[in-house]
Amino acid sequence: MRKTALLVAAALVLPGCGLQPLYGGGGSGYVASSLAQVDVAPIPGRAGWLMRAALRDRLNAAGTGAAARYRLDVRLDDQLESLGILSDDTISRERRILRARYQLVDIATGEILLDATTGSDAGIDVVSSDYATIVAEQRALENLAEEVAERMVTQLALTLRQQP
Repeated sequence: MRKTALLVAAALVLPGCGLQPLYGGGGSGYVASSLAQVDVAPIPGRAGWLMRAALRDRLNAAGTGAAARYRLDVRLDDQLESLGILSDDTISRERRILRARYQLVDIATGEILLDATTGSDAGIDVVSSDYATIVAEQRALENLAEEVAERMVTQLALTLRQQP
């Protein structure tokens, strides 16, 4: 009885707090259809190829194939740095850092609607097998591209929700 009363009270209070679902209306909602109108400009390098693929997957999740109204320009900074150094001067740990500076541009007017940066990093254990270390570095880059793309799309959705 008490749990039911709390659930009913929460259901009555939440609409009054001003929270609104970002993707209200699902794939046919305003934000999802606006995201589908974003064209991602080519990004150089392997990290750029991974980032562009991750962004395109998220932006056109509904599969509408809408005409481009916006362009997303992205510049990446991909770094691999050594962290742990053993007594014999060998590296035991690395950190891969992926940072993105991006701009959302209205194609019709050339106006920059969003200019932001985001990024993430991942730790990598360096093992005795060079192949295993290279694979770990590449996998870290793939994961970072997915994570940074997710952050970018969230910010794009918040920005596009405010557009008239």
